[in-house]
Amino acid sequence: MRFSHFLAVDWSGAKGARQKGIALAIARAEGGAPVLLPPPEPRGWARSEVLARLRALKEPTLVGLDLGISLPFADAGAFFPGWDASPGDAQGLWAMIDRLCADDPNLEAGGFVTHAEAARYFRHGKDHQGDRFHLPGAASREGRFRVAEAAQRAQGVRPVSNFNLVGAAQVGKSSLTGMRMLHRLAGRVPVWPVDPLPDSGSVVTEIYTSLAARLGGMTGAATKLRTYEALNNALDTLDSAPVQGTGAIDDHASDALITAAWLRRVHETRDLWHPPRLTPAIARTEGWTFGAL
Repeated sequence: MRFSHFLAVDWSGAKGARQKGIALAIARAEGGAPVLLPPPEPRGWARSEVLARLRALKEPTLVGLDLGISLPFADAGAFFPGWDASPGDAQGLWAMIDRLCADDPNLEAGGFVTHAEAARYFRHGKDHQGDRFHLPGAASREGRFRVAEAAQRAQGVRPVSNFNLVGAAQVGKSSLTGMRMLHRLAGRVPVWPVDPLPDSGSVVTEIYTSLAARLGGMTGAATKLRTYEALNNALDTLDSAPVQGTGAIDDHASDALITAAWLRRVHETRDLWHPPRLTPAIARTEGWTFGAL
C-alpha cells in the first residue's frame, strides 16, 4: 500500500465563486471513518481552492475527481471531427479549453461552450444542440461516449455524454471546468492514465461515484445515499468505520465520503489499473475512469 490518504472530490461546473455542490472527503490508509473536509467559507468551496489543495499535497494521496477528464476521441479519431483546431491528445484539449476560457472567472467554461466552433459539438438545451452533437449516421440520441463510459454502462451504471450540457445528470460543465483545473495542475501531480502511474507520490484519477455506490451495495437505478443510515450501511460493506450523524445527509457529502472509502478499499486491485480496453492511445486521448472494466 503506497498511498497514505484517499481523497474524493465531488465536483461542480456551476457558475459562481463558491459551490455548495463541491465536497471533499478523505480516508486514511490505516482505517477509520472517512472525513469531510470543511470548506474555507460556509458558502462552499471555490474551485481555485481545490486546485490549491491538490497542488499542495504532501502525503502520497490517491485523488479521485468526479468528472470526465477528457472527451470522446476514439469513435471519430478526433475530439472535434471536422474542426482543424481539434487537439491531438487530452493535455492539448485541457490547454485549449483553458485558453478559450481565459476571460471566465472561477475556472468556469462559458467561453468554450459558446465559442463559434466548439459550440457546434454540444447539446445546450432541450431543443437546442449543435449540428455536430451527433456523428453522421449515429444511432444514439444521447451523444458521443468515451470507451471508458461504454465500460461503465456494461457495469450497470448510466453515464451521460460529456458533450451534453443539459439536465440534472449532465456532467459536461463539471468536466470542462475540471479540465481547466487539470491543465493548471500539470507538472505538479500526474493524472492517470493520461500520465503514467508513478512509483511514488500522489496521483489524480477520474472516478464515478455511482461505481463506488454499486460496490457499497447499492442496486437498481438509484445510486445516491441520502441518509446516514444508508451511507453507513454502504461503508460497512466497504469495511469502513461509520461516520457520525443521523437523518438526512447531503448527497454531495455522501458521494465524497463513500468514494473516499471505496478508493481505500479497492486501490490495490490490479485489474482496475489495467482494464482490458485501456490502450496507450486511449490513455493519451480519452483517459479512463478508475473502477471501469
